[in-house]
Amino acid sequence: MLTIGLTGGIASGKSTVSRELARLGAVVIDADEIARAVVAPGTPGLAAVVDAFGPEVLRPDGALDRPGLGRRVFGDPAALRLLGELTHPLIGAETARRQAAAPPEAVVVHDVALIVENDLAGRYDVVVVVGADEDVRLGRLVRDRGMSPEDALARIRAQASDARRRAIADVWLDNSGTPEELLATVRRLWEERLVPENARLLAQARGRA
Repeated sequence: MLTIGLTGGIASGKSTVSRELARLGAVVIDADEIARAVVAPGTPGLAAVVDAFGPEVLRPDGALDRPGLGRRVFGDPAALRLLGELTHPLIGAETARRQAAAPPEAVVVHDVALIVENDLAGRYDVVVVVGADEDVRLGRLVRDRGMSPEDALARIRAQASDARRRAIADVWLDNSGTPEELLATVRRLWEERLVPENARLLAQARGRA
């Protein structure tokens, strides 16, 4: 089993790459989706968050008010640490469960926005970073997500720099061009590197058996 760490900054195109890898046959484990699932209504995770932060973190429908909770914790290091202590073990356990459930011959892609920020690169066989020039990403956020240029730039610069991402990248996918160019690059990566590397790992495993 070949494990891929897939990351990239906001508006880099990481989600496009993740979807294409899934289409090509990879098993994708989406950290953001898991983070939402472990605090879904009725879960022990949500109950623990409510116990810690109070019922005001809930929306009227009983779901977690994620933007409201975010505003509350991100200016408060102690609250942010507490939230992490409550949710990170649940996210880790669900991630491990999904990886264990994948077929042993699979290429498993961990779609994780904060690989650099959380120093996770060593967990994966290959780290793939999707990158694009800052002005390209800024334009996408303004055009596609309706952000003001000031807000968009603040979001970009609040994340890890391209220099830090390049430092941990085994593969850098440049997405400053068209979507078609990015998809073609992903297909080449799959066919020319990921599939052969997975086959090599499987052959080694059979040789040790």
